[in-house]
Amino acid sequence: MDARKIIHVDMDAFYASVEQRDKPELRGKPVVVAWRGKRSVVCAASYEARRFGVRSAMAATHAERLCPAAIFIPPDFTRYRAVSHAVREIFQRHTDLIEPLSLDEAYLDVTENKNGIVTATKVASAIRQQIREELNLTASAGVAPNKFLAKIASDWRKPNGLFVIQPAEVEGFLTPLPVGRIPGVGKVTEEKLAKLGLRTVGDLRTRTVEELQQSFGRYGKRLYELAHGIDENPVLPNRPTQSISAEDTFEHDVLLAEIEPMIRRLAEKTWAASRKETRIARTVVLKLKTAEFRVLTRSQTLPNPPASCEELTEIALALRTRVVMSPTQRFRLAGVGLSNFHTSEEGAEDLLFE
Repeated sequence: MDARKIIHVDMDAFYASVEQRDKPELRGKPVVVAWRGKRSVVCAASYEARRFGVRSAMAATHAERLCPAAIFIPPDFTRYRAVSHAVREIFQRHTDLIEPLSLDEAYLDVTENKNGIVTATKVASAIRQQIREELNLTASAGVAPNKFLAKIASDWRKPNGLFVIQPAEVEGFLTPLPVGRIPGVGKVTEEKLAKLGLRTVGDLRTRTVEELQQSFGRYGKRLYELAHGIDENPVLPNRPTQSISAEDTFEHDVLLAEIEPMIRRLAEKTWAASRKETRIARTVVLKLKTAEFRVLTRSQTLPNPPASCEELTEIALALRTRVVMSPTQRFRLAGVGLSNFHTSEEGAEDLLFE
């Protein structure tokens, strides 16, 4: 089977760039898109602010400490969605196989494109040029034979960059990469891999699929495939979001009474991620994993979706009270999620940070 031609397009510092585009006085300055307040988290940061260490999903108070000169701009999701729609229209000139991941990034399958452009690299260049000329914004793009590689490639020359991984270059490109660049490899998995002497993708390729499955269960097969540059997942147009969540495995097992700070941090991350979704969620989910690896979930479906990060946090904390276990029971993981997404014409545009 011929190699697919996949492009991953990622708008550069999208929300902050829209603000700088529309307000010339903000250009060249450290812009942080967030409400001020103890419960607010950063939606986006301009590259000028990122030099100080400011990142998306960071507490706004922490961002202010890192960059005292930062200019805080309240998010305007109505405007960001309109710009995202304009970007999507540019994509549609080239292919109908578009899988949006959020308002600011998407996969495109251009194995066959509408304009008969010979290479995917030229398609990506045309898309970036049209975004720049028509919307006065920049986008970075990665071109590769599959989604996994295209995603890595789009981040390679950010901002305003284009990086291409040809099929013959896959092994050479992947070999020196740290295992942390593989999707799903978080801090805990990375540490576990390091204990096995596996620090790079090249190291991973020295293990058989059976060996990796023995250490990592079903995810072991996925590790094996990605280490060899294999990702058969197709671009799925209009795939609706089923859930958005953030979870964390603790360095040490903790008691239920000690989990509140973790829940607050995870709720902030989930809230920030949900602001990129065009639909709204009505179910809040709390996930806990005991020291014995038993998974518990508690959820609440609401007549109206959480309207702020603080409201999401309070609901998640309230769900903790529905976990009835011994006071001495310890937990190794917690997660906070949103699910049951719906389109809503009324009120969806007002779901902003408090």
